[in-house]
Parts: sequence; C-alpha cells; structure tokens
Amino acid sequence: MPNISNKGKAMPQSPIRKLVPFAENAYKQGKTVYHLNIGQPDIKTPQIALDAVKVHSLDILAYTRSEGSEGYRTKIADYYAKNDIHVKHDDIIVTTGGSEALLFAFGSIMDTDDEIIIPEPFYANYNGFSIASGVNVVPVISKIEDNFALPPIEEFEKLITPKTKAILICNPGNPTGYLYSKEEIKKLATIVKKHDLFLIADEVYREFAYDGATHYSIMQEDGLEQHAIMIDSVSKRYSMCGARIGCLVSKNKDVIQTALKFAQARLSPPTLAQIASEAALQTPQSYFDEVIDEYVDRRNTLIEELQKIEGVKVAKPKGAFYCIAELPINDADVFAQWLLEKFDINDETVMVAPAAGFYSTPGVGLNQIRIAYVLNKESLIKAVNIIKEALKVYKD
Repeated sequence: MPNISNKGKAMPQSPIRKLVPFAENAYKQGKTVYHLNIGQPDIKTPQIALDAVKVHSLDILAYTRSEGSEGYRTKIADYYAKNDIHVKHDDIIVTTGGSEALLFAFGSIMDTDDEIIIPEPFYANYNGFSIASGVNVVPVISKIEDNFALPPIEEFEKLITPKTKAILICNPGNPTGYLYSKEEIKKLATIVKKHDLFLIADEVYREFAYDGATHYSIMQEDGLEQHAIMIDSVSKRYSMCGARIGCLVSKNKDVIQTALKFAQARLSPPTLAQIASEAALQTPQSYFDEVIDEYVDRRNTLIEELQKIEGVKVAKPKGAFYCIAELPINDADVFAQWLLEKFDINDETVMVAPAAGFYSTPGVGLNQIRIAYVLNKESLIKAVNIIKEALKVYKD
C-alpha cells in the first residue's frame, strides 16, 4: 500500500473543527449546541455586498488577474489610507482568504527548515501553514497572568538563530483578543531591523479594538518598509467568512513579485467574491460602530459570567472576539468532547475549542479553552451557565 507523506502525518487537526462529529451526534440526539468554538460572527453581512453579487452584469464568470482586479486593489488602498496606512494598489495581492496570504508569505520568504518566531498561544492554523511550508515554528510564550501581553524582547532575542527569517504576530490576537500597543509594535520593529528579519502581522481584526484603544499597524511604522508584511481579510470585518477573500500587503517589491508567482500558480482569486468584497468597502462607519458596541457588550457579559465560576481564570481581551479561559480541569480536549457526548441541561450543551491546539509547545494550555463570543448575550449567558454546571459534576 502506498504511504502517506510525513508532512501529511505531521499536519495537525484543527482544534476548532475536530470536535464537529461529536457536535453533529448531539444534534442528531435533538440537542441544542451553543457554538463558542469558532469565529463565525452572527452579525449580518452588509447588504451592499450581498446585493453586488445579486445584480452583477457578468456574461462570463471569468478569471481575474492573479493579483486581483486593479479596481478592487485600488479601493483597498483607499480604505487603508483612511486608516493612516499609505500603500499603492501594486503593494497588494488579493488572495483566497487570509490563509492563502499567509501561505504566500511563508513561501516567499522562507525555505525548508527555516524558523519563524511566534508569540503563543497563536491562531492554530499557523502550525499547519508552517508544516505545509516545511518551516519550523519557534514559540515565545505569553502568559494568561500577563493578559497575553508581548513577551520581553529579550525572550525573542534568545531564540534568534541563523535560520530565523521572521516574527509573526496576530493583532488583535486570535485566540487571546490581545491588542498590541504602539510601543510593543515599535519594540518588534527595532528587533527585526536589528537582525534583518521580516515582521508579519495578521491584522484581520483591525476594526475590533475596544475601550478607546486604537489599532497600530506595522504598515504605519517608519523604517519598516522592507521588513513588514501585512495579512488581511474581509472575513471578520464584514462578517463575510464564506467569501474567502484576503490580501497580502507589503512595500517590499521583492516580496510582492515573489508572492505573485505563487498567486499565478493558483490562477486567480474568486471573481464573485471580489465583487462582493469591493462593494463591502462602501460599508458606512455606522455599521462598525454598532458592531463594536455589540462585541464590547458581549465581551463584558462573557467575562462577568466566567468570573463567577470558582476556579476559572480568564484574560480580558482588548480586541477581536475571542478570549482564553483556564478551567479547573486537566485536559480540555477530553472535557470538550464530554460536554458534547455526556452533558446537557434541558437538551442544551456547548462546543468549545481546546486551547492546547493554539500552542506549539507540548503540554502547554492543556487546561485552557478558547471562547469566541460571536453569540448574542442571552446565548452567552446560557452557554457559560452550562460550563459552570458541567464543572460541578465533571471528573477528569
């Protein structure tokens, strides 16, 4: 029998999606499952984006340019300018989601066995992207006790080797919700310039900054033009996860020209989704103001309810719509499966994402879960109460 590749064997399962079969079985038993496991917003997609697809005048659903249509990229650049990020349309490559943008970035700047430093916990798919690219993740641990703030720069410097090619951050963070300050970005800028590294920032949650804080992009930092690679996406900003449209942005022409070759190899990003995404750029600020108010309300509700549970420790997010909670258990994977298989209150249960999958350091985060507060407040209160009651009877 032919063998599966070692790379394929090493690819991790998604901590977000691997419990789906257990959730489906719960549905078959007539249970309601509150999904705290996945960042699929329940906020409505802007109608202007949906209408753009409904009323398009295309006769042929043809390829676009590999880097995305020039009209769309020009409008993306205009959007960034409103956010004090000044780039040109040819600094942008439209991709099939932020995921493809990350894969293009990895492929463009790193070779097999090169290293990338990432503060953990981090978006679980960074592990998968690294394995697919033959790249080694070198984690620097941020701690729940520090609200997952940027680890000291000295910790980064200890990890830099001749194989190190980049530092990757998610800002605001998935799964922590941490929003890096301008000062923290400047510290990272200093170290990548000192060691001649790239700084990749996954900024797909840019709009989601709370409590009067503002997002500071790596693209705003002077002197970082040849080092900065920004990853972006329409998925969360406009509640358009299914559009699968993102982009890679850099002023480094070598990066763009190299990434374009990867883009050409997959032909082009989806045409109809670009039409919807271009229209979404006309979304009024009032939409975002309402969304931010809603998420702040949900965050506050979630944190308040979790803090009522004995033995639970939770970090307060400053952005995005995720938080990490530490539970009085040994293994969140087992607990999450048990919730779906063995526990319910009036035929209602909860699906969470075990947080160990958001680390690359073995044995770390085993008693933590990531919660996405993408449900309405009433559902969040019910879901947290289910967790509370479950912990009273659960035995490791």
